[in-house]
Amino acid sequence: MATNTLTKPQEAETEKKIQKLRALYADAPQFAQTALENTIRDLASTAAQPRSRMESAGRTGVRQGTVSELTVIAPLAPGGAARLRALLQLRNGNFDDTDRVGTVHDMRFVFLDNDTKLLFATAYDGDWDVYIEDFVVKIPNEMDVLFSCWEGWPGIHSPKVKDWIAEHQITAEGWYVAHPDLTVRDIHRVKRVGKAAEDFLDKLQ
Repeated sequence: MATNTLTKPQEAETEKKIQKLRALYADAPQFAQTALENTIRDLASTAAQPRSRMESAGRTGVRQGTVSELTVIAPLAPGGAARLRALLQLRNGNFDDTDRVGTVHDMRFVFLDNDTKLLFATAYDGDWDVYIEDFVVKIPNEMDVLFSCWEGWPGIHSPKVKDWIAEHQITAEGWYVAHPDLTVRDIHRVKRVGKAAEDFLDKLQ
């Protein structure tokens, strides 16, 4: 298997990052300093040659391979927490309607600061603008029922909705994706092929 060789400028940049990290950890607990020294060379090697570099997902957010991230933290409207919690409890983890979008890997809803804010985080395939537009076209009612809990939510059909989301989105500084090269569609295809292979092997037994 071929390995990448760092150029001199890349080596210098990596070493600069290592020295900066050591300086920042100088006042950390001793166990943290020890842990850093035990892992720093592996960290440097990983950082220099990542499987998939983080790049822009479009208007905001980042992407690794085909998978992008979106995290929004926004204040809840009066009564918004109670409405959303009741809705989520009714759904009981069932968001099958989201499959109509076809690009959503996951979604999380987290109440913060004594139910005064909501953190919404998701991973999806492709570009930010296309992702938002897919929700507008494919599940607009579901979006408005969910996100009307936020203070100032303009409505999914509003021409201001993209600006509102971008204003409240916080781009991830670090983010792990196990399979950045697999879209939701790819994953479904792999599962179908795997199931067909299992069925075939069962018939041979």
